Amino acid sequence: MQQQSMNMPNMNMQQPPGVISTKDSLYLTDMMSWNLLSAKKAHFFAQQCQDPEIKAEAEKCGQMHQRHYQQLLQHLGQHANQQQPLNNMQ
Repeated sequence: MQQQSMNMPNMNMQQPPGVISTKDSLYLTDMMSWNLLSAKKAHFFAQQCQDPEIKAEAEKCGQMHQRHYQQLLQHLGQHANQQQPLNNMQ
């Protein structure tokens, strides 16, 4: 198995696929939930911190999760806008 992966070229996706399957949609929903919960927990933790350095790092962590949540939301919004004209034709 290791030999196979070493011989295969790096196959990174340059852009997301045009179709989101049900499984993908459920996974994206889970990812959004995880990021939102992590952002909330980091913000709560930062509010409880006395040490300014730790508080700043917790806020940075929360902002990162919030950014990831927004990126997923934006991607899903773009996908919905692309699919909308097809639905109107039916």
